[in-house]
Amino acid sequence: MSLFRCTAALDFWYGGKLIAEHHITAKALYQTFTILLGTGRVIADAGSVTTDLAKGADAVASVFAILDRESEINPDSPEGYKPEKLMGEVNIKEVDFAYPSRPDVVIFNGFNFKHTARHVDSPCWAKWFRENIMYGTERASEAEIENAARSANAHDFISNLKDGYDTWCGERGVQLSGGQKQRIAIARAILKNPAILLLDEAKSALDSQSEKVVQQALDRVSVGRTSVVVAHRLSTIQNCDHITVPEKGIVVETGTHASLMAKGPAGTYFGLGNLQQGSDHH
Repeated sequence: MSLFRCTAALDFWYGGKLIAEHHITAKALYQTFTILLGTGRVIADAGSVTTDLAKGADAVASVFAILDRESEINPDSPEGYKPEKLMGEVNIKEVDFAYPSRPDVVIFNGFNFKHTARHVDSPCWAKWFRENIMYGTERASEAEIENAARSANAHDFISNLKDGYDTWCGERGVQLSGGQKQRIAIARAILKNPAILLLDEAKSALDSQSEKVVQQALDRVSVGRTSVVVAHRLSTIQNCDHITVPEKGIVVETGTHASLMAKGPAGTYFGLGNLQQGSDHH
């Protein structure tokens, strides 16, 4: 502010001198002062965001450092071993993890997980239903698309629309409910037929009716493949073959839903189940 006042004073002092010498008019002096007033505010605002700009530059630098890395494997090379079929085994050993912003808060501390043989916001693009289900799949027949939708409990609501599978979904699936978007994402996964399926909070933000329909689709799509499910709702994982319960960065319990509930009040999983049942009743 002091710098601005000094600059304004200098402008009027020197401008007044030029007016007295008939080099400029009073109108020109007023115009320069108006320009100075506007640019001064812009410069002041820019100075207040320098800290944010510095943080952003550091963040962008770390992203570009990842993008600039050269892989030891050439993705364009036709050489190398290509397995005919993935076995679907997931094996995690001694994983330590903490967020860079909170290095003292350990999320995983020697985390171990082994299992042998889906996203909170399910992506839905401004395309027709057919294209949304086919996304990521090069070729698919009409029958394959319809079968995938049936398995995901999506065929009925799509067929009831005026244009069926040729209906426009809208930007980010704005015309769809949360449960409908989840079912489209499940149909997409079924069509791709992956050996390993990742599901992250697949039933979050759903009403009870939508949750039931989505759970039926999840149980159906998980058959015959390895499914890794991350969930807070125990109803999402109670049909899983193997459940891992982490607490304070380490695995404290493993087993099936029945075996973990059988531990009673002393078990962490049992406590979560009672807590959620109480919340549902309220």
